Amino acid sequence: MKGKLSVIGTQNFIREKRKYIFTPLDLQRHFNVSYGTARKFILRNVKKNIYTKIKRGLYFDKNFKPSELEIANKLYYPSYISFEYALSYYGIIPDTVYSITSASSKTTRSFIVERINYSFFHIKKEAFTGYIKKNIEGQLIYLAEPEKALADYLYFVDLRKKSLYDRINASGINYKKLMNFIKLFNRASLKKLAQEIYDNSRRNKEIIH
Repeated sequence: MKGKLSVIGTQNFIREKRKYIFTPLDLQRHFNVSYGTARKFILRNVKKNIYTKIKRGLYFDKNFKPSELEIANKLYYPSYISFEYALSYYGIIPDTVYSITSASSKTTRSFIVERINYSFFHIKKEAFTGYIKKNIEGQLIYLAEPEKALADYLYFVDLRKKSLYDRINASGINYKKLMNFIKLFNRASLKKLAQEIYDNSRRNKEIIH
């Protein structure tokens, strides 16, 4: 039996399933309608400013806006939150970071959704590890561990594709874990840089105390 699509019905689906980002296929399966019907329904409501298009095939209801981190995870898959945003989240750098930065095994890309910049930086598949599923704002987010976020970031600093923050606090980092992640990139210069950053952080901590 064919189902019927409505904004209220879809909102109930979003609420019950916590499906804050949905696709035409999600609605097709849940409401037992054709893919074409689901897609037309979504696009019609995008025009009415009820739904927002994240990218082709990914949408959300403005009444149930997903977190920026959830958008990042779904926007470019596979990926995980890393680099400056994760370092700020962990307090390794003191600055507030407004761009959502992620690591991906795919090509480096940037997107703008709802005036927020989402940057995805390519790392080789051998180094695509060191992330966890973390419950943030009720959603499971793929987020780099502190040591991996720092390793990813320093790798791009070593490549001269990112600038080095002058106030990195790596004193709480697990040194052994950091250096194990650094080894994945197979760069002697990166190992030296990571060692210097860690030693400086420990030295600064001792001076403060």
